[in-house]
Amino acid sequence: MSKSTITVTDPTPIPRAGEILTDEALAFVAELNRRFNQTRKQRLAERAIKRAAVAANGKMDFLPETVDVRAGDWQVAPAPAALRDRRVEMTGPASPAKMAINALNSGAKVWLADLEDASTPTWANVVDAVLNLRDAALGTLSYTSPEGKEYRLRTDAPLAVVVARPRGWHMIDRHVLVDGEPASGALVDFGLHFFHTAKLLLANGQGPYYYLPKMESHLEARLWNEIFVFAQDYLGIPQGTIRATVLIETIPAAFEMDEILFELREHASGLNAGRWDYLFSIIKYFRDAGSAFVLPDRAQVAMTAPFMRAYTELLVKTCHHRGAFAMGGMAAVIPNRREPEVTAAAFEKVRADKTREANDGFDGSWVAHPDLVPVCQEVFDAVLGERPNQLDKQRPEVSVTAAQLLDVASADGDVTEAGLRLNLYVAVAYTAVWLSGNGAVAIHNLMEDAATAEISRSQVWQQIRNQVTLADTGNTVTRELVATILAEETEKLRGEVGDEAFVLHYKPASDLIADICLSEDYTDFLTIPAYELVG
Repeated sequence: MSKSTITVTDPTPIPRAGEILTDEALAFVAELNRRFNQTRKQRLAERAIKRAAVAANGKMDFLPETVDVRAGDWQVAPAPAALRDRRVEMTGPASPAKMAINALNSGAKVWLADLEDASTPTWANVVDAVLNLRDAALGTLSYTSPEGKEYRLRTDAPLAVVVARPRGWHMIDRHVLVDGEPASGALVDFGLHFFHTAKLLLANGQGPYYYLPKMESHLEARLWNEIFVFAQDYLGIPQGTIRATVLIETIPAAFEMDEILFELREHASGLNAGRWDYLFSIIKYFRDAGSAFVLPDRAQVAMTAPFMRAYTELLVKTCHHRGAFAMGGMAAVIPNRREPEVTAAAFEKVRADKTREANDGFDGSWVAHPDLVPVCQEVFDAVLGERPNQLDKQRPEVSVTAAQLLDVASADGDVTEAGLRLNLYVAVAYTAVWLSGNGAVAIHNLMEDAATAEISRSQVWQQIRNQVTLADTGNTVTRELVATILAEETEKLRGEVGDEAFVLHYKPASDLIADICLSEDYTDFLTIPAYELVG
């Protein structure tokens, strides 16, 4: 068997990088890419074929060739002890160390340690994230601020169980070359994390657990399963040690929930309702399917909209039928410790969101701020009591059709100039922060990450394409109108952030948003061209 050559191209010194970028770890990453990267590319090509079919007929349906899987009597492997209670999951980036420590200490049952949508994949961030997760598994993670404040892992209560989220299949890592070709970002993240933490986590009574993002088919899940089988053999740990929760955050994946769980059944832990990326995916897939697929302003799209209810109810039913956990999604509102009224409103909105999820049968849900952990915990405690989950809550009465999943027109609300302005403001503001190296940021008391920025810029492109009439002004959305409003919102941001930050990050961000919103061609992922602009 030939061995792959691997080269790390980034010359910037990164503290303690040698502890992560060992010859053995890099050899593992190289072997993952040698074995699986070509299949990854094939799966991405299949996405384009599927999207072209949707563009041609404006439809999508459950797969006829997998009807036996959907009808079959099978379940996923029982959950390991460390993952049986997931009622509250804290989400956030694994770098810097301060945020990692706060997440682990938050009181949540699980921490989604994010190397994806809440993280800019600079090489420094990638290496530091894996280093922090390795140190957390060792129990040595700590941080001292420039002011001398110390952050350490708590010893008075359990730490959150780590579930790491690698990058999606679409992202490469240009800092890692395997046989002269950029490596898969997902395989870099998974490979480094798994190599350095799997055995440590097993010794702690846990294991290497993952959230898998942005998949669009059961064949993509099959690829991950093949990777897991190989990785466990490579390190000599038992098959089934890895557990994965799949984010159902693309519209094609919503039609393949059973099939995705089936492919991963020895490694599956559950499915998550990734609501923001799900909306982004609907826009992406049906962007040229006419006005019936034009969503109202982002802030008006509620989880109670019939097409979103169909999605979440199908997810809960599918998961519990297969013995898998159904995990709720992110309520974007966050508290502000300096503004009690904002905090009270955030608590109220989060409590309502989590109450809906708990009553629907979800086994737990996400929050984006430590202060929201008690709110979510209280809601799920009231429903679960002493039970660790509600896998026993079956939903035989739920029957969801393809038409219900695609009934975007059922969403109440309007497209307004205020919403258009907010989309452009958020897209530029978030992209600027992303370019500065920070993948999650609070904007107007909402936690924005790549998913919400993707919705914002995609809505603008779709509104131009469909020449939408704005409900509050009567204007038609045109390239000229968008260019004018974008310039105004960009100038507003200049006044808020100052000239230095504007020149460094906000002007490049505005130029990028202009390019992708005003182009005749749709850009599949904002983060791909943005990645070309970061170190």
